[in-house]
Amino acid sequence: MELVFSKWVFVFSLCCWLIFSVAVAVEGVHGGSKVRGVNLGGWLVIEGWIKPSLFDGIPNGDMLVQFKSVTLQKYVSAESGGGMDISVDRDDAYSWETFTLWRVSELEFQFRTTQGQFLTCYGNGCSASATAKSASSTETFQIERNNNGKVHIKIKSGTYLQATMDNQLTADYPGTPGWDDNAATFEMTIVANNLHGDYQLANGYGHNKAKQVLEKHRNTFLNVGDFEFLYRHGINTVRIPVGWWIAYDPDPPAPFIGGTLEALDNAFSWAEDYSIKCIIDLHAAPGSQNGMEHSASRDGTTGWPTSSDYILQTLHVIDFLASRYAKHPAFLGIELLNEPSAAEVPLDMLVSYYKQGYEVVRKYSPSAYVIICQRIGSADPLELYQADIGSHNLVVDLHYYNLFDTFFVNLSAIDNIQFIYKSREAQLQALNGANGPLVFIGEWVNEWNVTSGSQSEYQDFGRAQLEVYNAASFGWAYWTLKNDRKHWDFEWNIRNNYLRLSSSEKKVFNSLRWLLLASICFYQCQILELVENWI
Repeated sequence: MELVFSKWVFVFSLCCWLIFSVAVAVEGVHGGSKVRGVNLGGWLVIEGWIKPSLFDGIPNGDMLVQFKSVTLQKYVSAESGGGMDISVDRDDAYSWETFTLWRVSELEFQFRTTQGQFLTCYGNGCSASATAKSASSTETFQIERNNNGKVHIKIKSGTYLQATMDNQLTADYPGTPGWDDNAATFEMTIVANNLHGDYQLANGYGHNKAKQVLEKHRNTFLNVGDFEFLYRHGINTVRIPVGWWIAYDPDPPAPFIGGTLEALDNAFSWAEDYSIKCIIDLHAAPGSQNGMEHSASRDGTTGWPTSSDYILQTLHVIDFLASRYAKHPAFLGIELLNEPSAAEVPLDMLVSYYKQGYEVVRKYSPSAYVIICQRIGSADPLELYQADIGSHNLVVDLHYYNLFDTFFVNLSAIDNIQFIYKSREAQLQALNGANGPLVFIGEWVNEWNVTSGSQSEYQDFGRAQLEVYNAASFGWAYWTLKNDRKHWDFEWNIRNNYLRLSSSEKKVFNSLRWLLLASICFYQCQILELVENWI
């Protein structure tokens, strides 16, 4: 009898293991055992490269500039990168000679040095210096331009700056300069205009115009039809990037524009209609966690780790989002922070924030997934597995791109595909086997540095990624649904047969597998019952 009982226990355990191995590993997702997702990038957090036309109407949208005196033929320089006087004595332009423009209006700007100080001049006759730690009226200058790259710079009182013969920058040019070779005329070189995020859009247009631009974008970039498209192609989750200012809607701090909260509510409603789950992803934190445009950085600097107030404000945002959406049927989880910089954000600070964020979410939901993103740069994702951040439904987000690194520049199509199988797959297997959080490939794309890839090569590359990333214990999400760059555009890839999901076949296979396993368990039980009766 004990032998029969043991066999029953064995069969029951086997059936449970088989069912668990194919059952929904991620609680609540539809159409599969894991997340098969797409990011809604460029919608509620602006990234200019996704839709460049959003910035077409901004006049004088410069960011990094250099000034050269036409009379001295020397560059304006902030000695030591800031904290000292301004000189006009450099033959060549390197870091000290480059200023970040903080735009106040179409004509008014503040000049920030590489060390973070601001160009300042207290009034008529002053010598300009780079000693101000913050910017106000005495750090605000007006730039007058002509069509050949020459500029005049004047202070609030209307006096023009000039380059003196002893290589100083002073506010004492007499009268109004012309555009000939005079001491108040400078050649302005635009070094870069490389940030096109929410801050630059709102600050560039001004509140009223920016509100019109963003309202139109939010209402037209995505709609309910996109969720129907995702559902038809087997996508069960959307990852939705949001900015910290969403917690202050409808009147967020300047220059940010309200309206993202209403749009997020719409996304949840659309997702619910099509049995799609939503991951809210805090893509932009106060002060910026990585200095990039998608973190709404003002000037490319990373301020988030420099102030405890920023972290407290971020936790407030997580609290707001968790309290608002935790009970919504479409809610799956919250990503506490997107792509913190390994170079700028210390691990102990990030872990402390992640632990606090985890507890904030748990106040409102015992089962919501809390997602923590690895640091971008040289950080090892295993550092988060060793941090003991939370006890259950914790997920580590990895971003896998065969881009943004010189390693990938000269790889062939075959090399890229082999890298997926050899390197990505090995790391995923190691993390899946680790005793810790689930693994999520929260961003990946069917694009590479191969400049002449054929359609079949793109298909092979996409197939390799899907085969490997399907093994991630939590799942994956493509970056992004819509994009001006076609290979980044999920919808374009699907419609043009560059990426094949085979979702219908997977659904059929999953259904048949469930039926087969159920049949196996049933017949094993029947056989053991006959054996028991025979004994």
